Amino acid sequence: MKRLAGLSALALIISSTSGCGWLWGEDGYFRDRGSDYLQAHSTAPMQLPSDVSGVKRLDPLLPIPRNVADDNVSGEYEVPRPQPLTGGAGQANDYSLQRSGSSRWVLAQHAPAEVWPVARQFFEDNGFRIAEERPQTGEFSTTWQRFDELSASLGQRLASTASSNDSEVRVRVRMEPGVQRNTSEVYVVTVERPAGSSAEPDFSSSSTNTGADALLVDELLASMNRSAEKGGSVSLLAERDFDVPNRVSLSEDGSGNPVLNVGADLDRAWSSVGRALEQGGQWRVEDINRSLGLYYINLSEKPEDKENKPGFFGRVFGSEPTKEEREARAERYQVRLSKVGENVQVTVEKNINTVAPADVARRVLSAIQDHLG
Repeated sequence: MKRLAGLSALALIISSTSGCGWLWGEDGYFRDRGSDYLQAHSTAPMQLPSDVSGVKRLDPLLPIPRNVADDNVSGEYEVPRPQPLTGGAGQANDYSLQRSGSSRWVLAQHAPAEVWPVARQFFEDNGFRIAEERPQTGEFSTTWQRFDELSASLGQRLASTASSNDSEVRVRVRMEPGVQRNTSEVYVVTVERPAGSSAEPDFSSSSTNTGADALLVDELLASMNRSAEKGGSVSLLAERDFDVPNRVSLSEDGSGNPVLNVGADLDRAWSSVGRALEQGGQWRVEDINRSLGLYYINLSEKPEDKENKPGFFGRVFGSEPTKEEREARAERYQVRLSKVGENVQVTVEKNINTVAPADVARRVLSAIQDHLG
């Protein structure tokens, strides 16, 4: 009935007019109003009655600038298209220094795949020899080396931070996805031993030689900014499935409900899961609640595509479902993120008191897992 009514209305409109000039023409209802402002004219300022006192003076909210090019231009004016964004050259804030207590690291406005070759090149250029590298997890380490084996300027400054000039140093560099999308965090940790020693001290989780680590972070930051000005490269190996195999796993809890375990802090997991839900393309994220760690999804609706919305005739013919029809077919669930120890667990619920059916939860969590990284 809705489509029949739309057709009838359209037929009535077409039959009641002999042409479309009234609709689209210069004098039509839907005419182009882009140049109407050229016909605008100034009016006298608003005047308050003379017997009114104690009020604030009225000033124009949007005054017209006096240095306009020409106020006598007539005819139509075509607004120029915006210029494309320049690519290649980096910006001053592509790489920045972050601090928390005694810890320092580099925050990069690039994905780990772009940061990897830049960081690796810096250490090779300064005489470090790469001993082990794992691009998929964003980590590489150097061999044991004396300070005089490194570049002269950097080696001398590193030696000044060591407990002894007759020492050997080894460096581990770790790149992690940042909290924000397409960002990275670069951490540098050094370890020292007496020259000639066969001991293999482990890298600590945090800095033990803050002087050496801070020096390398500062020098790495300067090198990255210079590289950004020239344009960088991308490591396809680091870009492929970054960190997914070791940090994300799909399992079941004690009741047999699917659970996705993410080895990250809550902020990073929240950002990563949000991106995965957007990239899945199988449902619509209708709402979020960051304080409760909830994403609200509707499995019956696809992500909104603003570029392919129905037009005037599509709405007339009833191709777009009504609000009532959408509500009748809605399949709403909530994706919950919970901090458990050092990891984050992701579960799917029907509501706060009811878990989602196992097949639905597994479908959603599997899609999230496929797009995490």
